[in-house]
Amino acid sequence: MGAFRPDKAQLAAAHGTTIPDVIGPGLRVLFCGINPGLYSGATGYHFARPGNRFWPALHAAGFTERRLDPSEQNQLLDLGLGITNIVARATARADELTDDELRTGADILAGKLERYRPRCLAVVGISAYRTAFGHPKAVVGPQPDPIAGTAVWVLPNPSGLNAHWTPATLAQAFASVREKFYSE
Repeated sequence: MGAFRPDKAQLAAAHGTTIPDVIGPGLRVLFCGINPGLYSGATGYHFARPGNRFWPALHAAGFTERRLDPSEQNQLLDLGLGITNIVARATARADELTDDELRTGADILAGKLERYRPRCLAVVGISAYRTAFGHPKAVVGPQPDPIAGTAVWVLPNPSGLNAHWTPATLAQAFASVREKFYSE
């Protein structure tokens, strides 16, 4: 992790803040989190909390040559990768978000897909995807319906709280997206 580690006051102050997307035209895969956690809100980096397995899974799946630190997130653009969120505001827990916020976030996300046209939207978090996009029976993996012409793949949430997905199975899930949309 980078040098900055927020203290309790800085984490509390991050509630409701937003962080910039890592996004641009021509992406192969746009990863989409549920929303930033307080650690991400305080640092300004996606998936920044120590213990979040996004960065290790990205590397283990073969997207990156080495494990990137969250502070290196902008390097993803050179690799044809990006990061956004369904809901922009930082919270301590994703369950602080309302269903309406998730649905509104889905509409905003569809606009980003129309603008940037990535090959694949990889949503990390099945429950949020189900609510945001109105697919209550969706399962992890490729989704039948594109959004704004973009293929959609749902991945498990890489939070350390999602322990039934081991680092190895999480990496396999991420690798399935790489094999389909990144290796070509």
